[in-house]
Amino acid sequence: MKIVVGLGNPGSNYVGTRHNVGYEVVDILAMGPGGGKFQRRFDADVAEGLEGLEKVLYAKPLTFMNLSGRCVRAALDFYKLTPVDVLVICDDVNLPLGQLRMRPGGSAGGHNGLKDIEKQLGTQEYARLRLGVGSSDRAELIDHVLGRFKPSERDAVKDMLIRAAQATGSWMREGTAATMNRFNAPEKELNKEPKPKKPRPSAGEKDKTNKDAGAKDAPAEKPKDEPKT
Repeated sequence: MKIVVGLGNPGSNYVGTRHNVGYEVVDILAMGPGGGKFQRRFDADVAEGLEGLEKVLYAKPLTFMNLSGRCVRAALDFYKLTPVDVLVICDDVNLPLGQLRMRPGGSAGGHNGLKDIEKQLGTQEYARLRLGVGSSDRAELIDHVLGRFKPSERDAVKDMLIRAAQATGSWMREGTAATMNRFNAPEKELNKEPKPKKPRPSAGEKDKTNKDAGAKDAPAEKPKDEPKT
């Protein structure tokens, strides 16, 4: 069994904000073919689902961001799981808008939700999927993460959320390393169009090309001496 936790803040005031992208990914997953209906447990909205043959619990903590660890600790204790069975999905102001970064562990990087999860679990060794929401001046950071995306950013955000849901499925099926290799590429590389391949000439075209080349390489015939008159 796996537990997927999308971080955010509860309430209509926070719907659509940069800080709530974790909620939105979990919503996409729970609405998928293997998802279920949300109900209140573990200080969170949770929905049980399946990814292939594996059971998964999708969770959106309702304790506000700074106390997100309560939900994770309670769910792990109830299902008798360990931190390696958890994936936390959150926003990251240090990544460009649209970029994903999966990691098997590491520091909270200034994210208050991750800080509390680390405190509750007593370890940094749990997987996290960070979603780039763009940067801002430190003085305006709170307003930035609690603000909504600009109209010009919405297409990139929609694409990012879909890829994050795909990355979560990959983590459950294939593990962290494989997911990192597939989804951690910068956005510009993901969107880069492959160079068109030159069409291979057909057999007939090859023969014609070879004949033309042979004709060019053949020595020119010397003009015959015309008879004198």
